[in-house]
Amino acid sequence: MNDYHNLAPLTKTGRRFVLTSGSILIASIIFAGCSRISGTVSPNSQDDIIKVGVTGIVSEDILKFINNNLASQENLKIEIVKFNDWIQPNTALRDKLIDANFFQHKPFMNNAIQETKINLLALNPIYLNTLGLFSKQFKSVNEIPQNATVTIANDVINNNRGLRLLTANGLIQLKENAGEFVTQRDIAANPRNLQIKEVEGVQVVRAINDVDFIVSTAQTVALAGIEPNSMGAETAKDKKYALALVTLQGRENEAKIQKLNKLLVHPQVKDFINQEYKGRILPVF
Repeated sequence: MNDYHNLAPLTKTGRRFVLTSGSILIASIIFAGCSRISGTVSPNSQDDIIKVGVTGIVSEDILKFINNNLASQENLKIEIVKFNDWIQPNTALRDKLIDANFFQHKPFMNNAIQETKINLLALNPIYLNTLGLFSKQFKSVNEIPQNATVTIANDVINNNRGLRLLTANGLIQLKENAGEFVTQRDIAANPRNLQIKEVEGVQVVRAINDVDFIVSTAQTVALAGIEPNSMGAETAKDKKYALALVTLQGRENEAKIQKLNKLLVHPQVKDFINQEYKGRILPVF
């Protein structure tokens, strides 16, 4: 595992990213109807309280925006629970430690269902993180040398997505008969002899000083204090990879879950995403 101290000096948001990814955090309770400075007030006993698991700053900030600006319309309070991996938000949902999570897209969820046998259900898709090829050394794909090292996510869905991005940018070729989800075994040609290293998704950005380039999202790279200039963006902004609100099957009609599901697609949330992330994150509703 690589260390964050190897990264360039981090911005304020970058430091927030380190804290989120470095270790599991105790739930942060941020109630609606409060000032942006304090971020907390005592909840009204008549309000519904919903616990939502997240793994990244974007989902957290969207939920905070809803809490501070919209939730009071629905008598809703949101308790944000932070995790540092992509497994615990679903097991916590299974164990009813949280009511929903907001960190995964539907293909990832479907694979998690197969692996964990947890009956997950995706509700409204909210925003899309597009992938890119990021380097501190190179500015274009043409500059990538022979035997270059690249880090990509190791989970089935994002590993497939990363390898297909390398293919779309002419760095590798995949077998013609490759299945729906490709792995390194499906590489037919690797003309630059890329050394492809796989790590857990939340660790990818930490490797940027130790490899020639990484496959990551622009927003994740930006939050780590690195200029989010991509050498090669994802060619198809496929909405199936949009992050959605997820809960357990059978809980989707609970009032507090439906309240949040409704607020997540409020026009003000779309405006917030567009203004805050300036195209690095794309609302899909």
